[in-house]
Amino acid sequence: MPSVPPSRVQSLNDRPRQASGDFVLYWMTAARRTRYNFALQHATALAGELHKPLLVLEALRCDYPWANDRLHAFVADGMRANARAFEAARVRYFPYVEPARGAGRGLVAALARHACSIVTDWYPAFFIPRMTSSAARQVAVAMEAVDSHTLIPTTDHGKAFPTARGYRAFMQRELRRHLAQFPAEQPARELSSLPLAEVPPEVATRWPATRLDALRLADLPIDHTVTPVTIRGGQEEALNALRRFVDTRLDGYAEQHNHPDEDATSHLSPYLHFGHISPHETFASVMTHERWTTRRLAAGGGGAREGWWNVSASAEAFLDQLVVWRDLAFNGSAWTPGFERYDTLPAWARATLDAHRSDPRPHLYDLATLEHAETDDHVWNAAQRQLARDGWFHGYMRMLWGKKILEWSPDPETALAHMEHLMNKYSVDGRDPVSYASFGWVLGRYDRPWFERPIFGTVRYMTSQSAQRKLRMREYLRKYGQPIVPG
Repeated sequence: MPSVPPSRVQSLNDRPRQASGDFVLYWMTAARRTRYNFALQHATALAGELHKPLLVLEALRCDYPWANDRLHAFVADGMRANARAFEAARVRYFPYVEPARGAGRGLVAALARHACSIVTDWYPAFFIPRMTSSAARQVAVAMEAVDSHTLIPTTDHGKAFPTARGYRAFMQRELRRHLAQFPAEQPARELSSLPLAEVPPEVATRWPATRLDALRLADLPIDHTVTPVTIRGGQEEALNALRRFVDTRLDGYAEQHNHPDEDATSHLSPYLHFGHISPHETFASVMTHERWTTRRLAAGGGGAREGWWNVSASAEAFLDQLVVWRDLAFNGSAWTPGFERYDTLPAWARATLDAHRSDPRPHLYDLATLEHAETDDHVWNAAQRQLARDGWFHGYMRMLWGKKILEWSPDPETALAHMEHLMNKYSVDGRDPVSYASFGWVLGRYDRPWFERPIFGTVRYMTSQSAQRKLRMREYLRKYGQPIVPG
């Protein structure tokens, strides 16, 4: 099995490895899968090197912001899938769903006292950086975080890129060598000859493994008003979604993905967010469909959006989302301190929005009105209803949704707060670097000045009327035209 590229591995403390420990601990937090997972691959290599078994901890706390039945159900689906996969690989899997706030406190530290080393997932957003940094300070063994989220390791980016074209040019220079460093398909199977790790008795007594088949969300102290959706979580469901997209929708992606009626998008964002599928496996599946090899790459791209890959127009359009815009979001989250805040927007965007703070708004909708889709804009209401009901909404509609929130808010900071709340509460793919990059784009990040307008200044403007003229959405509006019953 190949070693993990060093630039994907970050040391979180200066503690030593303990060869006398009972196992290598992989604390799975963001790459919640067994396939094409650099962190699991690194933990597996350490276990083999030390001739120790691997223990995999996947925990789900109940006090994270916006914790609700929808998000818990999706993660729990993934945990059940992982339990099956690790059992087949003969690796000890320890699932723990926190039954009460704070109940899981001390679990990682307790396991660390028996561990040779700890490997966890690198992730630059939400509460995960604070959580892993805090744990690293509390343990007496080496703890490393491994990046499995981007095709080019984020540490190799070297800086924050202010534009998609700039990042695209960087990607076109650097990606070829990283495509030769794919993660192993099933790394945990390398350990089938080692004995199973044992959860220390004192740990198993205080923090008993969760019986996932008997898990009842109603018993947990989370928000029960945001109910589970039909989208099921887990790497098996993720692979099914990937196959459906490649087999039935990819060929029409370029022409159809902006039209809500066509439903030509991949629907992979929830699985990418929770790490139920790898961007590498997604990339490989698309390129296998295209019968592509790296020999087809153009010599130099210069940041151009088309022509570098030498694949179909639909594959090029999808790859720009997966390889450029998604990785750019992780770049911003990793290299821009406070990426989620208004004060880290480009200076030109803040200046023009600030200059229009006193402009009259056509409407001022409070958060409750937005949440229940009770505005006077039936197109916007449909997008919010899709988000609230389905836990996901169409990509083009996300842009329009955010622009209208900016137009209807007393100031851009309030608009940002409303976007964050609605997306993170209802969307299965919220709380992600891509989410925060999207909020920032609404306010000017990764964009350029446009024509001067009230409220927006030179930040790009979008209207529901224009969307209806350009896009096919009659069936979309029919489907999501019914009001939300307030919960």
